[in-house]
Amino acid sequence: MTATDPALTALSQRWCALSLLHGRIEAHIERALESGHGLSVREYSLLDVLSRQHSGPGGHLQMKQVADAVVLSQSATTRLVTRLEDRGLLTRYLCATDRRGIYTDVTDAGMKLLEEARPTNDSALREALDEAAKNPELAALVRVVEGVGVEGVGAAV
Repeated sequence: MTATDPALTALSQRWCALSLLHGRIEAHIERALESGHGLSVREYSLLDVLSRQHSGPGGHLQMKQVADAVVLSQSATTRLVTRLEDRGLLTRYLCATDRRGIYTDVTDAGMKLLEEARPTNDSALREALDEAAKNPELAALVRVVEGVGVEGVGAAV
């Protein structure tokens, strides 16, 4: 294959379309969450991921797992956790079985804010997808996003 290979050009165009769709959705959700709840998309995502932890075996996530789930570096995730902790939305404490481990939990105030923001997030996502579906270049990607089930996340498409 060469740089002018039509297959590579088509692949590049599809990648650009996917990037455009992601950017438009994220920007739309960001505006809605910021104006309605004072949360960024990353802050909302972090609260959402951490809210799904449990006290059973393997129920708490390590910082690397959290970082992977919110698609940030570990250092950026730590800074984000610190900002949310400073706002009283998260709390950190030492793991009882491994003093090197630090757990992060969502506080009651964080859970309340997350529950208030969830409908805004869901509505903004729906609006962004509906708007993108009007664009012929993005419509097929929207259908793919809408068709992916939870069990399909992370699976090969």
